[in-house]
Amino acid sequence: MIADDLMIVLPELLLAGLATILLMFGVFRGNRSTPSVLMLSVAGLAVVFAVLVLRPGAHGDAFGGLFVADGFAVFMKALVLIGSAATMIMSLRYFERKQALRFEYPILMLFATLGMLMMISAGDLMSLYLGLELQSLSLYVIAAFRRDNLRSTEAGLKYFVLGALSSGMLLYGASMIYGFAGTTSFQALAAVFAETMVAGEAPSVGLVVGLVFLIAGLAFKVSAVPFHMWTPDVYEGAPTPVTAFFATAPKIAAMALFVRVVMGPFGDFVGQWQQILVVISIASMVLGALAAINQTNIKRLMAYSSIGHVGYALVGLAAGTEAGVHGVIVYMAIYLFMNIGTFACILCMRRKDVMLEGIDDLKGLSKSNPLMALVLAIFMFSMAGIPPLAGFFGKLYVFLAAIESGLYTLAVVGVLSSVVGAFYYLRIVKLMYFDEPGESFDQPVGGEMVVILVGAGAAILLFFVFPAPLLDGAAAAAAALLAG
Repeated sequence: MIADDLMIVLPELLLAGLATILLMFGVFRGNRSTPSVLMLSVAGLAVVFAVLVLRPGAHGDAFGGLFVADGFAVFMKALVLIGSAATMIMSLRYFERKQALRFEYPILMLFATLGMLMMISAGDLMSLYLGLELQSLSLYVIAAFRRDNLRSTEAGLKYFVLGALSSGMLLYGASMIYGFAGTTSFQALAAVFAETMVAGEAPSVGLVVGLVFLIAGLAFKVSAVPFHMWTPDVYEGAPTPVTAFFATAPKIAAMALFVRVVMGPFGDFVGQWQQILVVISIASMVLGALAAINQTNIKRLMAYSSIGHVGYALVGLAAGTEAGVHGVIVYMAIYLFMNIGTFACILCMRRKDVMLEGIDDLKGLSKSNPLMALVLAIFMFSMAGIPPLAGFFGKLYVFLAAIESGLYTLAVVGVLSSVVGAFYYLRIVKLMYFDEPGESFDQPVGGEMVVILVGAGAAILLFFVFPAPLLDGAAAAAAALLAG
């Protein structure tokens, strides 16, 4: 039994072992080992990715249902590993230029990624919290990693204080659920709630209150309104590679956990949580569309953009159907590549070795750096949802799922918010192609950045030509989740 359990959690064991070994290596070698530790971390993530995707038949429950390995977990973990590896690669030159290379940085990212993998496979409220806190504690430190920088320190402190509040809300909700249901296991909770529905009884008030607090804690982790208040300040204050990390891997892991919780143990209570998600989704889409219009800092703009994108993803989850889950998975996969590419462009905004964050600094970029302008325009058009780019199809699938479930108002608000939000994306394109150029950015941008920009741009641009791999994989993942 133990051997079977260990095989199921093999990717997580490999990642934990890698992080521990590299930590000891860094302790003995000091900060001069940072490039080696970072590259070994990326190689280790590649190995974990291969083990995760290629090993056959390693599905099932481990450790008494605390850990669940299924097709949904494999798909979402693969996205998290891609996001973590890409942002690690993007960060090396940044910290070299800032003379802030410390071997702890890639180690903390590995431990955060380990927490994300545990979150995605959580089969119990206790393992859910364990994975969530392992991720969060690492992220608090990474946000304040440039401790000699006031903005970075402020970002870490704000994230820590508000994160502690959200963890308290989540724990309170979990304790309420345990108190009224008598179990923390997702499978046992689903059985208890199914019996309640068969008997025709309404769920107890305490259980509903616990569910509300649980959803509030999860909404904070995905930065959905009204639990978004940390996002703009943390995105702006944290080092740019850290912001790129925050915007990709943790967001995907938290959304996967959100989907597993509401569609798993609480799947029979769709009437209770659907109305909450509809309100959160509408508020996130509207605020994301309107608040970003007047932003002059591109990292703050991306923060509000991420809030809006979470709202669009929650449209699919609010549908409460397999088609809705399929839409969420497709949307988050596309969101990953759009954000990786956009933040790679932001990291290339450097003049006289000084990082720039102003949107006006992009004026005339098409004349000084046509490749970067073209790729950034692709990402902006995709985020705006303009066909035939991948972002259009991401929104299409979640809106179709909402319409099939009769959530017409939600779908209409989503479309209107997308139209309003297109303004600030297209404004960036206008600045790059129609305004007079200022002083050009530093060249070259680095070979690894070119690879990431071209790769992410090709994935977004050519999605409509080869959509089957992503769509089929997402459909299998959604079916695996609901079958469990």
